[in-house]
Formats: sequence, structure tokens, C-alpha cells
Amino acid sequence: MDKIIGIDLGTTNSCVAVTEGGEAVIILNAEGGRTTPSVAAFTKEGERLVGGIAKRQAVTNPGGTINSIKRKMGTDYTVQIQGKKYTPPEIAAMILQKLKSDAESFLGEEVTDAVITVPAYFSDAQRQATKDAGKIAGLNVQRIINEPTAAALAYGVNKEIQQKVMVYDLGGGTFDVSILDINHDVIEVLATAGNNHLGGDDFDQCIMDYLVKEFKSAHRIDLSKDPKAMQRVREAAEKAKIELSSVNSTVITLPFISANKNGPLHLEVTLNRATFNELTGPLVEQTIAPVRQALNDSGLSADQINKVLMVGGSSRIPAIQESIKRIVGKDPFKGINPDECVALGAALQGGVLGGEVTDLLLLDVTPLSLGIETVGGVCTRIIERNTTIPITKSQIFTTARNFQTSVEIHVLQGEREMARDNKTLGKFKLNGIRRAMRGVPQIEVTFTIDTNGIVNVSAKDLGTGRQQEITITASSNLSREEIDRAIFEARQYAAADARRKAEATARDRAEHLLYQAEAVRKKIPKEDRGKLDELIKQTGKALKSKDSAKIVDACQTLAAALAATGVNPDEQRTGAPNDGTHGDNAGETAYDADFSVIDEDNPQDNVD
Repeated sequence: MDKIIGIDLGTTNSCVAVTEGGEAVIILNAEGGRTTPSVAAFTKEGERLVGGIAKRQAVTNPGGTINSIKRKMGTDYTVQIQGKKYTPPEIAAMILQKLKSDAESFLGEEVTDAVITVPAYFSDAQRQATKDAGKIAGLNVQRIINEPTAAALAYGVNKEIQQKVMVYDLGGGTFDVSILDINHDVIEVLATAGNNHLGGDDFDQCIMDYLVKEFKSAHRIDLSKDPKAMQRVREAAEKAKIELSSVNSTVITLPFISANKNGPLHLEVTLNRATFNELTGPLVEQTIAPVRQALNDSGLSADQINKVLMVGGSSRIPAIQESIKRIVGKDPFKGINPDECVALGAALQGGVLGGEVTDLLLLDVTPLSLGIETVGGVCTRIIERNTTIPITKSQIFTTARNFQTSVEIHVLQGEREMARDNKTLGKFKLNGIRRAMRGVPQIEVTFTIDTNGIVNVSAKDLGTGRQQEITITASSNLSREEIDRAIFEARQYAAADARRKAEATARDRAEHLLYQAEAVRKKIPKEDRGKLDELIKQTGKALKSKDSAKIVDACQTLAAALAATGVNPDEQRTGAPNDGTHGDNAGETAYDADFSVIDEDNPQDNVD
């Protein structure tokens, strides 16, 4: 099989590697560098430039230079240059083509296959956009893997002892933290968290804002209005950030940055580490919550972490390293190169797929829970967050209304109890359900997440064999911030969500019991209906009151009365997709949506 290269498509820099003799090695670019700037440019003559040459000409051509396109992946953003519009995948493809060309020169053969890494919290849309970029670049993307996972792969290969490892990945535009269990040749992701809009670019911006402010204070000229000047300021800020990781003070000098009536003006500012830490303190603070969230989700305490791997160029910032040391209680491991380990891990995964690397298993996870809307507007989760992928999981639902012939499947992502508080991934209808009483049809809803993190949902009427499905290709452009907010809100509103879910469940059960009671009532003599009629009346009154406590009390009394007649009051209760359905996974509890969920082993647990 042909070589499968591993690509770290970064916000600021990209890197490519390949396995040789079972070992991953970095591929040097045409200029002899181990990493390539993720920069593309178009000259006035129409020539396309990529990498270091594009970055070097940015000062004289800021309007024709594109940086940090990774931050726009999965959006409808376009770049317009010289009258032509380019999408983020098209720009990213230019960078990938450069890396592909460098790999072909290194290997002396054509390269057609690649493993490409993405931030762990990239949405389906962003992952699809990355695959599209690979396709445009002439690459068959064999696998999309998460960056922290790739880093752990590079570290953990051939390790003989079991370890719990934290990967702290602060790149140019994204931040991820993952907890992994490395057990000989099995690497399993336990939890992941982060921020898709936090990275080294933001630290650069803090320095840029400071320099613009200092210059304006001294000369009353706003450099931010001059694109060419700002490109120079941007490059100087990045250089200063890097220098302050190894020295306590640096002098930023930009001669002839501007001019006034008296002549040319120069920018010269001394920036020390203390001032830099003060400017970027809020950014460092933003990294703390995801670290604690990942620890909490993994079920591990800080002292159970054996190693902390720092990934991404900005992880070298001293304040970042001090922050993680305070949380975990140990110094970060310095035995891997933060700029190269992700590409090396991707190359190893390519080696696994190509058969060159054996006895190595990588188990990744999905960052947020997935489910559907069921009766009462409840979000019934089918796959929980931090579940190992790939995975396929099914649950059986049923109808919530008599003679219902169709159901709508409302696919959701998030951690809240009520459907309206989660993210809609998509909707589709299953028609042609056999006409029957509520609770009789069985509709199997199946969620599949593949190795790339792409979601597919199907619904099948087990009675007729009719099936409908949807592949979630956009996740509604879910951002990292939205994921973090979803988890935060799930915790913040947990009590209120639980109350609303309890109310919906109580109402659902009351309606089911009333349905059962009416059926029983018709079977007993009129002279014996008095008590049951009164209980039906009381339950109906409780339903109208919307007081969940009264509804629960009325349900208990009515259920006891029905049980006394020999009827199982919860028999064939189901959860319906929000036009009336319920569900179950061969013995697990089932739920409602506009269909209902059936638990064949525990029918009393079903909801309609």
C-alpha cells in the first residue's frame, strides 16, 4: 500500500510526517524547515504563494495575504482577492497542496493518502470542511483524528507501562485539553474539553493592541488604520511573544512605521514578561475551566495524572506552564516537541491504516451528547458525551397517538434536559407507519458516529421495514464556544432542567394512565364505575392545574386503582419523537418524543 502521510494542519504553522520502518519522521519542506507557515497569498501579478514565501511578503501585500484560515473552517466565510472569492477549504487546500508536494519530493513518489488532524472540539461542519480541503488538494483523507489524541499517540507508542496522560494543546487558534489512558498498545481518550477560539493569535493580539496604544499615546497616530503597518506590528508581536518565553525582556523596534509632518516615525517599545503576563492574564484564565472540566469528566483527580504533555507553540509561554503546574501539581513533560508531535502522531495513525504499524489501537471520543426530542419536549440522550468512537447505538421508540402514520426525528446535541435548550443538528420524517393504537408500532432510531466524528441518524419502522436517515454534515456550525457554553449551562441550569423534565414526565404518565383508565372503565359495570370516574376526574383536574406534585399524587392513586383491577398501569408505555414516540436499546429504559420509547424488558419504565 502507498504511504499515508500525517498532516497537522495548524492555524499558524503546519507540519507533515510519515512512517519509515515503523517510526514516524518529520518531512522537511522545500526550504529545509520542519514546519510550514499556514499562510497563502496572491501577488498583484496573480501568482499564488504558500508557506514561508507567502509570510515574508505579507508586509508589502497585506490585502493579498491570508492568515489563520483554520479559524474560519466550517463557516460560510469567504475571502475576496482580485475579484475572486475563496472559501476556507479552498485556502486550506493550498496549504495542503504545498505539504503534499514537499512529501512527494521527500519520498520520491506520488502521495495520494493522508491522515489530517483537527482540534478535538471541531464540529461536524469543521471536520467536513477539512476533508473537503484534502479532497481539493488531491488527497484521499483516510482519517480525521483529534490533535491531542495524535500527540498522545506520538508520546505513547512503545510505552510499556500504563499511564494517565493529560494533553494540553494550545496552538495558534485553538485550545484543547484531553485526558487519555495509555495502556501498552491501547490509547484511549477518557475526556476532552477546550475552546475553539483561543490560541497564540490571541496572545499576539494583546501585544499588538499594546503597541498600537503606546504609539498612539506618543505620536497621536492610530496604526490600526494602516494595513501595512499592522502587518509589521503583527509579525513583531509574534516574535516578541516567542522571545518572552526564554527571556525576561525584549525590545520591539519597527523603524519608519509611520510619518507625520515632521518626518518619519519609529516604534520602539520595551516589553517585559511581567507586562506581557498582565496583558494576557485573562487568556490564561480562560484555559483553566476546560482543564478542570476534562479532569471532572474523566473521573480522575489531578494527582492521578502521570504526565502532562504540552502541545502547540503557545504552550511554551511560562504563564501557561505555571498555570497547569498549579492545577495538576507537576511540571509539564518536556520530552516531546510541541510543534511536531501532532504530525508525528498522525503519521503513526497513517502507518496503522497502511499496515506498517501493528498492534496499536487508538480509541477517541465524541465531545457532546447526542439524542432526539421526545414527548413533552424532553431531550432523550442516546449517546453520552465522551463516549468512545466509532460507535453505533440504537433505541426503540413508539407512537404517542392512536393511528399515527408518521414521526419527526429531531436530532439534538448538548447536555440540557429539555430539547429547546440544546443544539439542533437536523430533522427528518419517517412516513408510512402502519396504523395502530399508540404504543404498538416499534421505531428503531440508530445513531452512528464514525472514526472521523461524523454523525449519521436513521429511523426504521420495524413493522413495515420502512427506513429514513440523515447524515449530519454541519452540526449547525457548532463552535467550541457553543460546546463549552452548552456544558456550562447544563450544570448551571441542572435543577431547573430536572424540574421541567419531571413535569413533562408526570404529565406524560398522567395522560397515559387516563388513556388506560378509559379503556378499563368500558369493561366494568356502570354501577361499579363511581370510584374510577372520580379518580379520572381528579387526575384530569390535576393535569389542568399544571402542578407536578398534584399530578404525581393523582397518578399514584389512579395507578393503584388500575392495578387493583388486574391491569398493569404502565404496560406498553413508550417515548415518542415529538409527534408521539418512545425508545429502548434491548433492555435499557425507553423514552418519548413525537414517538415513544419502548423498554421490552422493563415496560413500566417507558414513557409516552
